[in-house]
Amino acid sequence: MLKTDSSFSKFQQSLYQNKSSCVDRVQHHLSVIKNKLHLNVFLSVYEKEALEKAAEIDEKIKRGTAGKLAGLVVGLKDVFSYKDHPLQASSKILDGFIAQYNATIVQRLLDEDAIIIGRQNCDEFAMGSSNENSAFGPTLNSIDESRVPGGSSGASAVAVMADMCQVSIGSDTGGSVRQPAAFCGVVGLKPTYSRISRYGLIAYGSSFDCVGIFSKNIEDIALVLEVIAGEDEMDSTVSHQSVAAYSELLKISGEKKYKIAYINGTLQSDVLQREIKSALTQTLTQLKEDGHTIQGIDFPLLEYTLPTYYILATAEASSNLSRYDGVRYGYRSSNTKDLESMYKKSRSEGFGKEVQRRILLGTFVLSASYYDAYYTKAQKVRNLIRQKTKEIFKDYDFIIMPTTPSTAFKLGEHTENPVAMYLADLYSVHANVAGIPAISLPIGKDLEGLPIGLQIAADDFEEAKLFQFSKVLMNFEYSSC
Repeated sequence: MLKTDSSFSKFQQSLYQNKSSCVDRVQHHLSVIKNKLHLNVFLSVYEKEALEKAAEIDEKIKRGTAGKLAGLVVGLKDVFSYKDHPLQASSKILDGFIAQYNATIVQRLLDEDAIIIGRQNCDEFAMGSSNENSAFGPTLNSIDESRVPGGSSGASAVAVMADMCQVSIGSDTGGSVRQPAAFCGVVGLKPTYSRISRYGLIAYGSSFDCVGIFSKNIEDIALVLEVIAGEDEMDSTVSHQSVAAYSELLKISGEKKYKIAYINGTLQSDVLQREIKSALTQTLTQLKEDGHTIQGIDFPLLEYTLPTYYILATAEASSNLSRYDGVRYGYRSSNTKDLESMYKKSRSEGFGKEVQRRILLGTFVLSASYYDAYYTKAQKVRNLIRQKTKEIFKDYDFIIMPTTPSTAFKLGEHTENPVAMYLADLYSVHANVAGIPAISLPIGKDLEGLPIGLQIAADDFEEAKLFQFSKVLMNFEYSSC
C-alpha cells in the first residue's frame, strides 16, 4: 500500500532507497482521480505525459541527476499557463485556448523535476468563494459532497485533501487559497505580494493576485516556495529580495516564544460560527500556557477591508478582462451582425454571471462620475490599512484570526445572495489588502465533522518565521469544538 500522508521529503527518501518509484506514485494518484471523477476536480488529466515524465525521473534518480522536487506530483489551477496545454480560467470565453508558453512557476517546477498531473477546476477567472462559478460546473467537497470546497481554488484544495496529488498550485486574490484550505482541512499559503512571479498567471486583480500553495503539511509548502519564489525578469513587480532556504530553516529546533496579537473584533463578531470561536480560543489558551505572549488588540479598520477589497479588485478586473473580446482567440458568438454586436454578444455569452457582475461593478467605480468617490478613496483606505497593519508587526510577531467566519456551507446556499457569498472573505481579504503573507492551518472540526481553519499572518517576507510557528501549531492536539 502506497503511503501518501507523510511529507514529500520522506517519500523522496524512499525513492532514493529504491523502495518506491515515481511511476508508482503517479499511478496511485491517477487511480484516485478516476475513482473520484464525480467531484469534478480536474478539467484535464495529463495521464500519458505524467507517466512518461515519472519514468524519466526514475532514471534520473538512478543516475543521481534528479532535481530538488523529483517525484513531487503537482496539480495546477486552471489559471496558469502550461505550454501546449489547455488554459481557460474555467470560462467559456477562452474555449479552445492553448497556452503558448510556460508560466514562471510552471517552468521552475518542471526544472526541478516536479510532475504536473493536470489542470484543476476553479471559479471563473478566480472570482468566487465556493467553486460554483465555473463554466464546467461546481466542484464538490470530498469531506461532505453536499458542501462547497471554497473558492476560487476549491478544486485545488480538494485534490490535495482527496489524495489526487501531493501539492496544488492555486492563486489567492482575496483568500482564494486560504479559504478552500480551511473548508477542506489542508494547509494553504498566500505569500507576501511580489514573493512569487505572476508571469503566466491569468490576471484578476493585479495588485492583489498571489500564487499560493496547498499541501497537507508545512514541509512541502516550504520546499515548493523555495523553488518557485524569487526575482523574474518577466515580471517587473516581483521582489528582488533573496529567497530563504525555507525547508532548511524549518528543521531548526528551538523553544522560541513569540508575541502574538489577535484582533478583538474577529472573536466578538456575530457572524463567527461558535465552533470556530471555540477552536481559536482554545488555541490562544494553549499558546499562552506554553509561554507565548498573547494580546487582544483593536483594529478599527478591519470593517473597511472587505469593501476596500471589492472596490479595488473589481476595478482591476474590469480593466484586466477587457482583453477578452472574441476577436483574436477564445469564444466568439455566431449570432452577430456587425463588430459592435460581436463584442457585446461574445462577452455576454462567454462570461458567467458573477464575472459579469464584477466587471460591471469595476466599470462603475472607474467611471468619471464616481472615480474619486470610490476608487481614489479606496486606494487611500488601502494604504492606511497597510500602514496600521505594519505598525502591529513592530510589537508582535504574528496576527492570529479565523480563516473564515463559518465552516463549509451547502452547495447553492449563497448563490442567490452575492453579499452573503462575499462575506465568506471577511477575514481573508486583510492579508491581500495589506500585501502580507498568511497561512491557513486545520485546527480541528465542528460538530458536523467539517474542518476549521486558523489563519496566521506575518510581516512582509517573513515566511520562514511563519512556517516555524505554523509547525508549532500543527503539533497541537485539537478536539471537536
